[in-house]
Amino acid sequence: MSKVLDDLSSLLKLETIEKGIYRGQSQDLGFKALFGGQVLGQALSAAQETVEPDRQVHSLHSYFLRPGDASKPVVYEVEELRNGKSFSARRVQAIQNGKTIFFMSASFQGVESGFDHQDQMPKVKGPDGVSSYQDFIVEHQDAIPLHTREKFLAEKPILIKPIEQYNWLKPQATDDKLHMWIKTNGELPDDQRIHTYMLAYTSDFHFLPTALFKHGQTHWQPNMQIATIDHSMWFHRPFRFDDWLLYAIDSPSATNGRGLVKGQIFNRQGELVASTMQEGVIRLR
Repeated sequence: MSKVLDDLSSLLKLETIEKGIYRGQSQDLGFKALFGGQVLGQALSAAQETVEPDRQVHSLHSYFLRPGDASKPVVYEVEELRNGKSFSARRVQAIQNGKTIFFMSASFQGVESGFDHQDQMPKVKGPDGVSSYQDFIVEHQDAIPLHTREKFLAEKPILIKPIEQYNWLKPQATDDKLHMWIKTNGELPDDQRIHTYMLAYTSDFHFLPTALFKHGQTHWQPNMQIATIDHSMWFHRPFRFDDWLLYAIDSPSATNGRGLVKGQIFNRQGELVASTMQEGVIRLR
């Protein structure tokens, strides 16, 4: 495991204050507010602490209520809603400065046999030879403000290789589709829970901005307001996130100051391992 991945793993592994109450530290990625993926990953990590190890998350549904402060820790309160014969349900609140900034409901299930089908994986170029998002940052570092440049240029715990190279600095209207290869920057333990909350953390990267592709806009514009309202995720099959996964994203709709995006995540064997949906604010100020 690389140092940056070890740091991320520590960030998503929470401090237990008492049963059902946890505290997570925050990271400043150079954005104006707390990165939504951090809250997603930490909230899922908190919920998993209260569930039997033989039950894995199969769905989560969340709302972002207030911007988070990247300079302060986040407290997570987990409510046990149900422990049934097949499913366990949890509700998680994320709290900063005495106010709820986020909440999530999540459901967990043990392994069962049953019907099995899935969508086919898109036919795209493999990850070998594809430039990374970090390559784009390095190439265009002069366009990044000095006070955040160091954070953007630092080594990342998650590797991202977009097939469609959208120029965030000089955007042009294009199809509302993005395919990107994602994986952790190093090996992970053989614990599916860790792979799951790492993927939840990563699922928020470059997700909502896909809704801007058709309009030739970019979240880098100073007059663009872009913020997640809600985020849902379904986990279909076991996977390893220390091998490449394909994140296929598109935007079915944008209206009334909001954009909708959906994603499917496949492993290299073509298995659909997770699906995502997100809606958020996209406004030109």
